[in-house]
Amino acid sequence: MGVEEEFLVVGAGGEVTPAAATVVERARPVLGDRVGGEITELQVETRTDPCHTIEDLHTQLSGGRTAVRDAAAGSGLRLIASGSPLLGEYVPPPITTGPRQDRGNAMFRGLHDDLAICAVHVHVEEPDRDRGARIGNHLRPVLPVLLALTANSPFWARRDTGFASWRSVTWQRWPVAGPPPYVTSAADYDANVDLMLAAGALVDHGTVFWDVRLSASRPTVEVRVSDVPVTAAESAALAALVRALVTVAGEAVDRGDPGPVTSPDLMRLAYWRAARDGMAGHGVDVLTGRLHPAADLAERLVESARPALKAAGDDVRVDGWLAGLARDGDGATRQRAAAARRGELRDVVDAVGL
Repeated sequence: MGVEEEFLVVGAGGEVTPAAATVVERARPVLGDRVGGEITELQVETRTDPCHTIEDLHTQLSGGRTAVRDAAAGSGLRLIASGSPLLGEYVPPPITTGPRQDRGNAMFRGLHDDLAICAVHVHVEEPDRDRGARIGNHLRPVLPVLLALTANSPFWARRDTGFASWRSVTWQRWPVAGPPPYVTSAADYDANVDLMLAAGALVDHGTVFWDVRLSASRPTVEVRVSDVPVTAAESAALAALVRALVTVAGEAVDRGDPGPVTSPDLMRLAYWRAARDGMAGHGVDVLTGRLHPAADLAERLVESARPALKAAGDDVRVDGWLAGLARDGDGATRQRAAAARRGELRDVVDAVGL
């Protein structure tokens, strides 16, 4: 398994700064190809190598954050782990240049205006694409809960949006975002992608942005629903939970279980409620449509993955993560607490700085 984390580059005063290329260049001697840019000049991405244990993954995540933090500091810059920017000018963000970006600009137009957002992506190895496609059917219902667990983008345009994950709200505008379609096979999955390509809604196979997708370049199932967490420890715990959920889903697929067919309206509602409330309120059970405290939905999700978590030795880590969220709140709650102390978003920048 492996993880990609995205961060925003800010200057000394906390304003987002188009200096990602500088940070990447300075970090490359330490991280090699484990660091790179993103579609805007405001973002830096770090990646882990494939890992077998969450301990190794956590070590690489922490090391990646340290390396880019130090690289930024060498140029008088900082990096923040927030799903959305806090200060500065970022609408529209400066888009990196190149033929692929040009095609994206021509295709997506004003959607690029809100691309200064940061997520975390978890890859779990699955070389059988048919099995991976069916695993996605089982993961679809849990995506809103994973979003609530990691909500970390309450601010936009220097104001509190009232949402815990504004990043996910902006992301839903894209034609290939949100939950993937329910599919019967890899061929069915590919047919959906080909349809989007034919409709002019994708630049290429790498721009399938569903929250669960078959990676275009790796033999993995990729889960990409979450805001980037404040800490590396939280990203590692998320990865442990995702791997366990993929394991449990794979076992269900092997038993011939096709996975639940969920209502598109309930999925949309559950995403909206998770984005609004995060872990601080209630969420929608997509199988029943009923409201439950977000903490209860999260606990039920972890219990469903408990056998795989225990088998991997990751249950204590994930239980500790949930206990920390109950004590300190999700990332959005912590951002708001930092802002409330003096009414200054610069304090939030400090709170989510690497």
